[in-house]
Amino acid sequence: MQASAPDVTVHAPAALPSRRAAVAWAFYDWANSAFSVTVISAFFPILLKQYWSTGADATTSTFQLGVANAAGSVVIALLSPLLGAMADRGGRRKRYLLLFACMGIVMTGALQFVARGEWALAILLYSLAQIGFSGSIQFYDALLVNVAREPDYHRVSALGFALGYLGGGLLFTLDVAMMLQPQAFGLADATQAARVAFGTVAVWWALFTVPLLLFVREPRQRAAASLLAAVADSLRELASTLHAIRKLRPLVIFLAAYWLYIDGVGTIARMALDYGMALGFDQTSLILALLITQFVGFPAAIAFGALGTRIGAKPGIGIGIAVYVGVTVYCYFMRSTYEFYVLACIVGLVQGGVQSLSRSLFAQMVPLRRAGEFFGFYNMLGKFAAVLGPLLIGVVAITTGSSRLAVLAVVVLFVAGGVLLTRVDEQEGRRVAAERNALR
Repeated sequence: MQASAPDVTVHAPAALPSRRAAVAWAFYDWANSAFSVTVISAFFPILLKQYWSTGADATTSTFQLGVANAAGSVVIALLSPLLGAMADRGGRRKRYLLLFACMGIVMTGALQFVARGEWALAILLYSLAQIGFSGSIQFYDALLVNVAREPDYHRVSALGFALGYLGGGLLFTLDVAMMLQPQAFGLADATQAARVAFGTVAVWWALFTVPLLLFVREPRQRAAASLLAAVADSLRELASTLHAIRKLRPLVIFLAAYWLYIDGVGTIARMALDYGMALGFDQTSLILALLITQFVGFPAAIAFGALGTRIGAKPGIGIGIAVYVGVTVYCYFMRSTYEFYVLACIVGLVQGGVQSLSRSLFAQMVPLRRAGEFFGFYNMLGKFAAVLGPLLIGVVAITTGSSRLAVLAVVVLFVAGGVLLTRVDEQEGRRVAAERNALR
């Protein structure tokens, strides 16, 4: 989106998107979701609490986890709009995706070599891995407009999240089996198995990024410039977009709503295992609950894609937010492992749906040529949300000594985000995007 018409150019693929390209694109979710579930949700919190921060009390390690989750998010949040603008200028979204993916893969693999008690090094590598993961997701999201037509956005976006749940769940199953029966895999104990799991994630992530590399095509828009020139031009375009975006009321309201409710979604996903351990639940049972979430999430994400096509993305997201409010209140009163299993099922039903419909709704309201830059703002807010939520949990936990009160504080994020979402005029947003796309 530009401040003046002469600066706007139509971004049109050389040919209609192919089904093969859409599936190859979706398989990157299969690839990187191994990091999300195995590293972020499971084994990093476990090893941080029981191996790298050995001897620390539960609230201290919860605070350390909040800091670890926030650190990488701050960096990528600050860089996201600029990176998106740079990628848009040369049709380089895929190139930047691969660059950040390589960073995440290497740092994830390195985590398996961090020794006991080295919590600071573990947090550093984890933060760098998160930067690689989150940076690659920004460009992956923006490539949606290259692999699908607008009527298919909801379906293709949901396919990505569904494959992510399935692929991440399959590798997680293997990693859990290694942890439960380490001797069967030639490993000394469960701790060594958890460390080896970081290596399996790195290999899985690299292997299943190959389809996107081979089959997703991105037409170049401008001749390649030097790095300094690209940065300078991108900063100018970023300034013009910041000026223009203030006039786009539906987009601004949506971004504000998204920042709030996705904060809650991400916080629940990142802190759930730590919360369960703080309540004294058995570690193995908590990991099995995460497996439940993955495999429930696979068909549920597909169903949400169909729901978004049928009733619209905004009502679908609203349903998911309402469920999350109930989930958060449920967390406060949870007492047994069985209740944690119920929680896992409910989260699996809505987590991927809220994320996929948010991505496809946003894609409908942005100019195609500026998708990378606008998804930069989208992901910037998502990452700043990832800073606020975990820090909120950590600070409330260490201040009050109550993990239950900490998780209950997340309710306000869902409620505020849901209220703002009702103010988004979806049709107006699509109309403005269509007008911008028509400009030459």
